[in-house]
Amino acid sequence: MNIGSISEDKKIEKRISITPEIVKKYITLGFNVNLPKDYGIHLGLDDNKFKDQGAKIIADNTEVIKNSDILVQLGLITDNEIELIRESQTLIGVLNPYQNKNKLEILSKKKINIFSLELLPRITRAQSMDILSSQANLAGYKAVVESFAKFEKAVPMMMTAAGTVPAAKVLVVGAGVAGLQAIATAKRMGAIVFATDVRMASKEQVESLGGKFLTVDDTENLETEGGYAKETSDDFKKKQEILLAETLKKIDIVICTALIPGKQAPIIIKEGMIEEMQPGSVIYDLAAIQGGNTSCTEVNKIIDKNGVKIMGESNILNKLPSSSSSLYAKNVFNFVSNLYDKEKKNININLEDEIIAKTIIK
Repeated sequence: MNIGSISEDKKIEKRISITPEIVKKYITLGFNVNLPKDYGIHLGLDDNKFKDQGAKIIADNTEVIKNSDILVQLGLITDNEIELIRESQTLIGVLNPYQNKNKLEILSKKKINIFSLELLPRITRAQSMDILSSQANLAGYKAVVESFAKFEKAVPMMMTAAGTVPAAKVLVVGAGVAGLQAIATAKRMGAIVFATDVRMASKEQVESLGGKFLTVDDTENLETEGGYAKETSDDFKKKQEILLAETLKKIDIVICTALIPGKQAPIIIKEGMIEEMQPGSVIYDLAAIQGGNTSCTEVNKIIDKNGVKIMGESNILNKLPSSSSSLYAKNVFNFVSNLYDKEKKNININLEDEIIAKTIIK
């Protein structure tokens, strides 16, 4: 079988889905690998690096689509590229079925096999394929680095003959994978870290990293069976709002990571809370692309609200494209390996396999 990946729009997505290291793994598995000219040049990977591992470099995206049985991507391909895909081809990526419903229906009607990797179940066997965890880890780290760069004070406590500079206080909203990495990164850089999450199971993890867990009294069970946070009740929201409003008055940097899969991000930090924060404080909103965790977040802008900077990017991983591509490509390879029947040399859509059943879009 032929597997390929086409170049993404670099203004939107700088990551790639197949790295030279992964080309070799696909070849060993029994695939031919097709890539367009200059596929990884923006990451310092010229065509020879892919050729040396056995990839075939084809003129452009159109030819790659025509010559590939399986296409692996980051985001959904363009309308023109959708027209080129033929029946029985397989498309794998982070396809956001909630926002791209109409386009995916067109692909489905063309009898294309579609797999969206953000729908992977949180089971042990799927951990090596878990793109949300691998990418969120890097996003949590980078959010801290970016916010510290905009914070115009020292982060660690510094004792000098001229006096003491106090350590910055950081609040991480949402203690999932991104949040936990943000806590660890901020602690390593000398900050005092607090964290909040609707899932009580996060308390032990936060404290193991040296953070202080803030929670509403009499917290209800707000974790789904899949391990994600679910929407909160109005009563919980009121209690959380009071706790946050008081906490934010003393906080220098806030990292927002709270997301509900498939829905708009919950607004946790209201405009009134931001107005009570200290001028010079920074909020980095990793949920910006899904609406944001603050009422003032705007995608790809830095908003100044009474001296408080609110940052939100559409794709923070474009600032770590090499590292994130390496992890993503491995995740995808592990998914394809599970999908591929080595004996018959074709894909096996076994709907009794929870990994396949949960990620396929019909």
